[in-house]
Amino acid sequence: MRGVLATHDVTQLLAQWADGDERALEDLTPLVYKELRRLAASHLRKERKSHTLQPTALVHEAYLRLVGQDNPRWEDRSHFYGVAARLMRQILVEHARRKNAIKRAARTVSLEDALNFHQDRSRDLVALDNALNALEKLDARKCKAVELRYFGGFSMDEVAQALDVSLVTVRRDLRMAETWLQREMQSG
Repeated sequence: MRGVLATHDVTQLLAQWADGDERALEDLTPLVYKELRRLAASHLRKERKSHTLQPTALVHEAYLRLVGQDNPRWEDRSHFYGVAARLMRQILVEHARRKNAIKRAARTVSLEDALNFHQDRSRDLVALDNALNALEKLDARKCKAVELRYFGGFSMDEVAQALDVSLVTVRRDLRMAETWLQREMQSG
């Protein structure tokens, strides 16, 4: 029951914060920090240990961007975490682009390799980001499903709930998106 209560609390606090209640933001922070930390750790879990971007720094950067938004309108807890996952992806891509500022020869990567961001895979993440941006223009829901599943760490059921579609639709969307992204990354 506590999980349901926390979900309700987060959704309620997000709405209060969106309405300008700064105290709601103070109450919200400890409720969402642990989940944001888990998301960041999942992004960086397979990264080399000497990587300069650590989960805490990723959480803090994403959190600053979340609270720095003018007039945020959060639909619910899932929407908030989806936006957080997208921001973490953007932060990782910015980090990778800075790291790869020197032009290198193009190469093809698999979707699995790009999603398992580790060792010196920053170029893979940039290629994945470019492919996701292209996918978003073609089919925003499929892009969102990939972001929530792979960057947000959502379960299949949570993705279905967040997108307000069936589990079967999520599975189909992810299969199609993964195939499309793989092709896009190999041709790019």
